[in-house]
Amino acid sequence: MKALPIEMVETPEQVALLCERIARSTHVALDTEFHTERTYSPRLMVVQLAFDEGAVIVDPLAVRDLRPLIDALSSVTVVGHALSSDLKIFADRYDRVPASIFDTQIAAAFLGYGMQISLADLVRDLERLRLAKSQTVSDWSTRPLTPKQLDYLVDDVAHLLPMHRTLASRLEAAGRLEWAAEECASLGDVERYRGDERRAYLRLPGAMRMSRRELAVLSEIVKLRDEQARARDLPPKYIIPDDVVSGLATLRPKRVEELDQLRRLDAGVRRSLGAAVVEAVARAEALPEEQLPERPARPLGPSRDTLAAMMGVLVGEIAREHELPQSLLVPRAALDRVAREAPGDRASFERALELSHWRLALVGDPLWRLLSGELHLAIEGYAERDPKIRLLP
Repeated sequence: MKALPIEMVETPEQVALLCERIARSTHVALDTEFHTERTYSPRLMVVQLAFDEGAVIVDPLAVRDLRPLIDALSSVTVVGHALSSDLKIFADRYDRVPASIFDTQIAAAFLGYGMQISLADLVRDLERLRLAKSQTVSDWSTRPLTPKQLDYLVDDVAHLLPMHRTLASRLEAAGRLEWAAEECASLGDVERYRGDERRAYLRLPGAMRMSRRELAVLSEIVKLRDEQARARDLPPKYIIPDDVVSGLATLRPKRVEELDQLRRLDAGVRRSLGAAVVEAVARAEALPEEQLPERPARPLGPSRDTLAAMMGVLVGEIAREHELPQSLLVPRAALDRVAREAPGDRASFERALELSHWRLALVGDPLWRLLSGELHLAIEGYAERDPKIRLLP
């Protein structure tokens, strides 16, 4: 493949011209490079775009406000590979993401490539080219960008538009283009990237064992920590470590002096945030019983876990038959939910699965028949060392 010419965009005026170019296009390839190590949210370092006739490297360190670019991308179909992380940066910073998305990793999953195929592997398979990935851990904050860095940046977008055409053609031939389009459409919904702050506390160590009152305290302290982290543009764990947050939830301090009992809460944090922590605890303690957070669902018991596993075997067989990743077809959480709730009728069962139309069309009926005793799983060929799952009425 002939190397694409590269255009550098480093001024607002150049961004405006780029937006005009995007407006004349129907599809634009996109990738980004960002750093996440020492900031509250990922810090955008490079934005790469590709058109059929050339590549563009946008420098966010030189052009601080990229909102015009994000707005312009909403008028085209954006093509990328594993775009969730890239789009989350746009959602966090500009509260907007392109509405029309074609993700080549998702598209490839519908063609039997698995859920996690890398860009390099997909390019090798579809384009018969080997990408040099020598800059994977490069420091993208350095300027000027080196020739090797520029080659790497262009490689990440140069093959996306040709692969889009190939994958779309194959999906259409397989009758799966609408499936992939439905899955990709969810990437264009900005709500997808807004974390549920009300339940962020459940990710902390020890939360599953806490009482509802302790969870309320934990939730308030997590909110406080997140506000401080956002204001100072630091990772939340740099404000108060996760295990200390959990310790505060069980200690439930009434006075600042009680914070001395936590050895990993340093003196500086006690001075700057001690009063705010005590106030957060007081807010949680004042909540009436009916407003306390619900405890997370307990793990399935042995019989319900076995039921979910049996459903998983059936889903796995359907996924194998259609050359789809099992996790793409039905998440394990959906099977756990059905096993826990044991819906008594077909409509309730389908609501519990919470599956999109195409997924429900593939698995809804066989799963319901399995649960209703109308379908059985059998193993054949084990004695011949060629075991296969069979579905029997």
